[in-house]
Amino acid sequence: MLISFGGLPGTGKTTVARALARRLGAVHVRLDTIEQAMRSCDVLKADVGPAGYAVAYGVAEDNLRIGRIVVADTVNPVQATRDAWLDVARRAGVLVREVEVICSDPVEHRRRVETRTADIEGHQLPTWQAVVERHYESWERPHVVVDTALLGVDEQVTALLDHLGLDEARTTQRAPSC
Repeated sequence: MLISFGGLPGTGKTTVARALARRLGAVHVRLDTIEQAMRSCDVLKADVGPAGYAVAYGVAEDNLRIGRIVVADTVNPVQATRDAWLDVARRAGVLVREVEVICSDPVEHRRRVETRTADIEGHQLPTWQAVVERHYESWERPHVVVDTALLGVDEQVTALLDHLGLDEARTTQRAPSC
């Protein structure tokens, strides 16, 4: 299964995606990590454009093809990127679930954006103004919405697992014992 996350910076998307991946034993594919690695090379120093998404799609598809659950952690701001994740799942022959992470409390959302620190070396976090001005299209098809202003991370992940119809014990991917 591919679980494709989207949402504005500072909503708690990575926090929830990491916790979900940890609980499922899934692969966590984080666009920020990929893009920062690309910027750290001498080839791409500024905006990496769609290249980061292309790499993320490839890494996710490789892991899906070997039977791993993949949690894709990206802003996913436009319909084209959301459709591309559906294409990845189709090519790999797996189910896909789309999850949008929001923070319905604008004061809390702003506080998060303005007080967080980067957890990736060299990564420049967006300002609140950049988040507010970011182009972000509405979702046009049914998807799961996680509101991080309402519940804690553990409660969000438990509710998300239930909503997605996933059973932790059945889906946790562990290496076979010898």
